[in-house]
Amino acid sequence: MDKQVNKRSVVKRFLSTAAAGMIGAVITLASLQYIGGFQSSSQKVNETAPSNVNTQNVSAQSVSFADIVEQASKAVVGVVSERRSNDPFQRAAGETSGSGSGVIFKKTDDAVYIVTNNHVIEGANQINISLQDGKEVAAELVGTDPLTDIAVLKMKKSDGITPIRFGDSSLLRAGDQVVAIGNPLGLDLSRTVTQGIVSGVNRTIEMTTSAGAWNFDVIQTDAAINPGNSGGALINTKGELVGINSLKIAEKGVEGLGFAIPSNQVSRITEELIKNGQIVRPYLGVSVMSLDKVPSVYLENLPENVKEGVLVVSVDEGSEIAKAGLKAQDVIVSVNGKAIKSESDLRKVLYTEMNIGDEVSLDVYRLGKKQTFNAKLASNQQLEMKNDSNS
Repeated sequence: MDKQVNKRSVVKRFLSTAAAGMIGAVITLASLQYIGGFQSSSQKVNETAPSNVNTQNVSAQSVSFADIVEQASKAVVGVVSERRSNDPFQRAAGETSGSGSGVIFKKTDDAVYIVTNNHVIEGANQINISLQDGKEVAAELVGTDPLTDIAVLKMKKSDGITPIRFGDSSLLRAGDQVVAIGNPLGLDLSRTVTQGIVSGVNRTIEMTTSAGAWNFDVIQTDAAINPGNSGGALINTKGELVGINSLKIAEKGVEGLGFAIPSNQVSRITEELIKNGQIVRPYLGVSVMSLDKVPSVYLENLPENVKEGVLVVSVDEGSEIAKAGLKAQDVIVSVNGKAIKSESDLRKVLYTEMNIGDEVSLDVYRLGKKQTFNAKLASNQQLEMKNDSNS
């Protein structure tokens, strides 16, 4: 009995350590981090402001693609985030700043709204926006969704700013011409334009975010995306926003593999963030880890034919599933009869196929025996867990 208790204690320590760690991957978030304060953005870009181009009112023959790109570039901004250290003895070295890109997508009577990637501003104490004319203004965080890597900022209304129009990303096809606009390697190269094509649509890439693992649905492009491009615009030949640049494959010997979050998803997420400050989703109340991340020695009680599923790391004591009897170290293998292979699978089922208030039935292995637990899904606004991998 003592050996069993000790082993379960070891498992708990392992899970606590493993769940807190970041998992290495060749997929890189395309933001730029540097130490020692803000990168200087006081030097204005010497540009001659073109006339305002409205492609809806001008014939296609009289508007060049350069005109369209130039107009769209006005909506692309620099996003500079500052993270301060609390260590008084390392003041200079402890000040970490990052730069990325953002896109102005909405304007009201008193504010301008900007979309960027969550990883660009996550953990920032202060966020500034670098405008086309070189001015830098403070921004306020409206809302963020780490799971989809989208964040919305706002700043005070400024004259002369024209928001970009959303395009329909569902119409994109492989081979369509696109342009990426952003700030690679910092604000000194602000609004850099790189041209390419849509290399693929409906791609799915699993990433580990601060909210847990998630399968990103993305657009693949060969337009160059570099550190600092995160949050920048991917536009079509009409100058419409069809994606927010976010990821690239950074493996040695690999070129031209960049990814953007589709505009249809961005439009839906930003609208809800402005309305609620967060994305309201069904909440089960568990923190989980995919079995393939757990050494087999800790899964000895599982039947030999059970190779996939998720290990419950912790359970929210206030959740319905906790009241139903689910416990840490249980292994979930299916939800409402649908097989669960990983933590991403669990979230995908909960967030895309189920609604708040739905009845959920979990098939679970505990000490080698299969059991079923039933509960109603709550809302993540009602219940909240602090664990990084909660669902």
